[in-house]
Amino acid sequence: MLALLRMIRRSGRVAEPAGPRPAAPACPKAAALRGSLALRHVDAGSCNGCEIEIGLAFGPVYDGQRYGAGLVASPRHADGLVVTGPVTRNMAVPLRGTYEAVSDPRIVVAVGDCALGKGELLGGYGVAGAVSDVVPVDVKVPGCPPEPDAIVAALRGLTGR
Repeated sequence: MLALLRMIRRSGRVAEPAGPRPAAPACPKAAALRGSLALRHVDAGSCNGCEIEIGLAFGPVYDGQRYGAGLVASPRHADGLVVTGPVTRNMAVPLRGTYEAVSDPRIVVAVGDCALGKGELLGGYGVAGAVSDVVPVDVKVPGCPPEPDAIVAALRGLTGR
């Protein structure tokens, strides 16, 4: 055990480089947030594939929080929304209510092809449409499901880190 602790102390902190830094926030509203972003996740009717990838993006491997973005439990504490899935008829009104509960300037990130109006679930009898049909979308992350790298890259574009 002592040998392991010595080896850890000798090697120090080992991490991969963060990659190229974005020049400026991708969204004009993000400049007002000064590099920190609290997001509320809303599942508007997805297959849960995007939720798994969001969990990985904020997990210990990709660690989206090191770039200044974090998930919060209440829209009252959030600066923006992360919405996954096509908006079902039952979720259209709650999504609008959650959007209204977020303080200005609101940022909406649509994650996944279904949220962008291109997925497998669109066209069903219970689907109201894409996220942009219900609330205005600022950032789009394509993919079915998108990789955690793409989600973290979108968050880095918002925070400017």
